[in-house]
Amino acid sequence: MATFPSITPTYGMRKQSKPKIRVTSLGDGYEFRALYGLPLSQDPKVYDLTFNVSETNSDVIEAFLRSRVADQASFTFTPPAEGFSAKTGAFVQSDGSGSAGTIITVTFTNHGVAIGDVLTVDFSSGPTDGSYVVASSADANTFTLTSTSADSALVTSPINVDFTLSGAGQYVCDSWTKSIPYNNRAIINCSFREVFEP
Repeated sequence: MATFPSITPTYGMRKQSKPKIRVTSLGDGYEFRALYGLPLSQDPKVYDLTFNVSETNSDVIEAFLRSRVADQASFTFTPPAEGFSAKTGAFVQSDGSGSAGTIITVTFTNHGVAIGDVLTVDFSSGPTDGSYVVASSADANTFTLTSTSADSALVTSPINVDFTLSGAGQYVCDSWTKSIPYNNRAIINCSFREVFEP
């Protein structure tokens, strides 16, 4: 899988989200909303990016994008300011009713994670370290993860946990434009559309 070159777009990028939701309106004014597709892939993002770079870097970007058209493959890209490095919170674990279980509740003020985010988690002790999908996020300060049954436990005193969100995803670029405003400078405008592939 190819990774986009380490060339940063200029400020002013635009991010568009359009969750795939089916809405059924009922006669009494209520409505029923349901996700369309798998939960982890129902909210693809589109980034409108501008690269104001040297002519050499613009050639690198164009060659990369042309190669992805030729091989019809997606590429890995980390949008600026998406994801975060390690945050240290505290966790407890139970089955939700006070007995040993697999529900890991993490507390961190303004955590910034959403249901479906894949976190890299490092526990001080207890569950196995690794990748976890956020199972619920009831408020800005707590979210839950689910451990394997082998890691079932009852933890009532908070223990430290570090969690990281990479922000990287798989994208395709359907079209781009290039202008050369003056000698040895180029501006490339493009849209990266998030795709979900194995």
